Amino acid sequence: MPTPILATKLYIPLPRPEVVSRARLIDYLQGGLNRKFILVSAPAGFGKSTLVSDWVSNYADEPSSSDNCTVTWLSLDEEDNDLQRFLSYVIAALRKISSNFGESVLAALQSPQPLSTENILTVLLNEITTIPEQFVLVLDDYHRVDNSIVDQALTFLIEHLPPQAHLVIATREDPAFPLARWRVQGQLCEVRVKDLRFNTAEAVEFLNQRIGLNLSRDDITALENRTEGWVAGLQLAALSIQGQTDPTRFIQTFTGSHHFVLDYLVAEVLQCQSEPIRHFLLQSSILQRLTGPLCNAVTEQTNGQEILKTLERDNLFVVPLDDQRQWYRYHHLFAEVLQAKAIEEQPEQISGLHSQASGWYERQGLPTDAIYHAFAAQNYERAANLVELNWRDLTRQYQNATVIGWMKALPDELFCNRPVLNAGYAWALMGCGKLEAAEPHLQAIEQWLDDISNQPGSSQPEMVVVNEAEFHALPVTLAAARAYQAQTLGDIPDTLKYAQQALDLLPEDDYIKRAAPTSLLGIAHWANGDLDAAHRFFTEVVKSFQRAGDVLNTIDLGYALAEIRATQGYLREALKTYQKFSKIAIEKGGTVLRGTANLYMGISELQCEWNDLDAAAQSFQTGKALDETATLPDWQHRWRIAQARMKEAQGDLNGALDLLNEAERLYYRSPMPTAQPIAAQRARVWVRQGRLMEAWGWVRSQNLSIDDDLSYLREFEHMTLVRILITQYRQNPAEKPPIHGAVGLLDRLLTAAEAGGRIGSAIALLILQALAQEAQGNIPVALVPLQQALTLAEPEGYIRLFLDEGPPMMTLLQAAAKQDMAPSYVLQLLGAFRDVQVKVPVTQGLAEPLSDRELDVLKLLRTELSGPEIARELMVSLNTMRTHTKNIYSKLGVNNRRSAVKRAAELELL
Repeated sequence: MPTPILATKLYIPLPRPEVVSRARLIDYLQGGLNRKFILVSAPAGFGKSTLVSDWVSNYADEPSSSDNCTVTWLSLDEEDNDLQRFLSYVIAALRKISSNFGESVLAALQSPQPLSTENILTVLLNEITTIPEQFVLVLDDYHRVDNSIVDQALTFLIEHLPPQAHLVIATREDPAFPLARWRVQGQLCEVRVKDLRFNTAEAVEFLNQRIGLNLSRDDITALENRTEGWVAGLQLAALSIQGQTDPTRFIQTFTGSHHFVLDYLVAEVLQCQSEPIRHFLLQSSILQRLTGPLCNAVTEQTNGQEILKTLERDNLFVVPLDDQRQWYRYHHLFAEVLQAKAIEEQPEQISGLHSQASGWYERQGLPTDAIYHAFAAQNYERAANLVELNWRDLTRQYQNATVIGWMKALPDELFCNRPVLNAGYAWALMGCGKLEAAEPHLQAIEQWLDDISNQPGSSQPEMVVVNEAEFHALPVTLAAARAYQAQTLGDIPDTLKYAQQALDLLPEDDYIKRAAPTSLLGIAHWANGDLDAAHRFFTEVVKSFQRAGDVLNTIDLGYALAEIRATQGYLREALKTYQKFSKIAIEKGGTVLRGTANLYMGISELQCEWNDLDAAAQSFQTGKALDETATLPDWQHRWRIAQARMKEAQGDLNGALDLLNEAERLYYRSPMPTAQPIAAQRARVWVRQGRLMEAWGWVRSQNLSIDDDLSYLREFEHMTLVRILITQYRQNPAEKPPIHGAVGLLDRLLTAAEAGGRIGSAIALLILQALAQEAQGNIPVALVPLQQALTLAEPEGYIRLFLDEGPPMMTLLQAAAKQDMAPSYVLQLLGAFRDVQVKVPVTQGLAEPLSDRELDVLKLLRTELSGPEIARELMVSLNTMRTHTKNIYSKLGVNNRRSAVKRAAELELL
């Protein structure tokens, strides 16, 4: 379910008739469009929003201007502290420019697994690049957002914005951004207090021409000096001066510090109002946004909308939020003062006012606002009730962080007798990857369920139940949570136990609710290496979704079915499955259904294995173009792994490593099995580069041994260990590494793969057996497993599996050709070898040579560029650059930058 969007937050405030057009600042802001980021930062009441909205209005009046930009606006409030809610509103604002914008980000926000901030922002930035015209996004009142995660997200966004995009932030305090760096880089345009202060000429225009006070020049100068150009102070003063018989005398007595002036003027304004208006102002001050029906509910009046229009007409600090004048807000400073006065004069009423607002929002189907006011009323019982009623929908909207924040704000004692509330807390925590924190709440639910079963009737423990449906579903909810938790932690026996337990509690025809535990059973068998059983379970779930007409989840599971077949080595069946479900996606919902992009990525991976790299790139790009709307939650790290495979096939091993490093940072813990860990894939690339020192470091970190017990999830790691042993033997046969032990490990791995029906693994293991014998010079012996591999691989068309082994495999294939083994297939493979140029690492006079990318980094180390600047120059992350630097130091035998450059010069590497 999408996050409900309050449209009034997206309206650009209309310029007021009394606004002074500040040409000097508008010209300055227009010049700021040459930069990515415009910051308007000053204390309350300095006219930040007014200036920006006037600037926007000026552009709207000049459509022919070559610098004209489309502008969209977002007014922020405290509820936008949650990153998911914040980004949902940013997307809504950008949809004012492009109506279909942001589907991919919304899909990421609504994914069933927590995604990294960088993951989500990468998707957002990719979509922003598709907006062709220049545009400006204004974030007003950013100081109301107090969340370092949002600050970091915006920092990333600003630093990667495409040229046509500009961000404007209006705020009372500087955000936690790297402003100093952006100043140096020329990417920051700033408007500060000194810029926003009214000068005398602007004060004259405002007070006399706009307000019509007809004050003398001296009076205006005195007032301007006393307010220090503070726009709100001038406006408050103007309201107080109206009706004064001696304005000069008033101005002369108008003294005091900024804060005293504020208190005095607001008191004067309030005292000039009629009692009904004053009463309305104080009671409605608790509201962040104002509309007639809401104000009526809070103030118990019936003319709220008329009063709001009167306040606007009388310049009493209300800002219209829409063109129809249905929604308003108070000037924030004025609202704060009204709230202070309300607390001073009516402290006993504040809680009741918030409760009335909470009830109104609940009736309007806006639970987030209803919960906010319940907390503001300190009515924790009501807040708990609302959270209990709405946590399921909110977690389905992936607002887990918001739910967790509410749960933390509730008194601990409220959880003592609310099992459904504990269930919501546990699922929200698990949704954020906090499995350990969820455990006490799951244990509490277990205890309640035990007590209920052991104490029937009136002796049951006292419980508060607001959500009856969720209460009755607690056994299923708990069992599903335990299965999810167990599978995520790699506990296959408990996954099977709890998933089956959930299924036993559900009727056979409840297809939708049975899907999750059935899928977990399939995942558990997959992780255990029983891929046939996994395929059967997923097929059952697909049929259930099809019976229920759930096309969306059908696509999700179709991708899993194809991936299982590809893992088993049935490449052609996998292709048919990918194509079948792609067709379903197009026929049922177009190419925007979730999971469609992953289907194209799967096709691309198959084409890469078949060495049709052009087709693979095309399929990949087709899927990536659908990234906005059609990805599964794991897309961000999976597509990097797929691209790394492409880079490896193209001979760009450094590029492959960079992508694997990025994938590792974007990886998140989920129940899905990881049969080829990213770290093991990276070690395999190191082996191809001849970087055995790093590869052995990985082996030690994983405690790998040729004598290990075997499991499917470690199969790829053990095959990588064998590659390291074979490569080391080739380089130093005299050292006699345990090559024979490696052969024994391969025998055991092959037996396990054949028993599990994993043909793809069996082919890879047979190839490794052949390479191990070839490394020892036993060509006739090597041809035996090679022939078996060719027999299994030919029907499925494997190419890269052989091609990636380089010259030793070419030697074996030439020998196989002489023996007339699989003649047409061997001829095809040898032809593929002739089409690629095998790169042989240069020794460079080092025991372990520097890679091409490390040489690139080394060349930049001798410049004046900083580490972050080098990373940007090479278009890699700072962590990747640091890893390259660490490798350079190790290989050169130095420990700092200067020594590295000196040593490189001695070796003539520069």
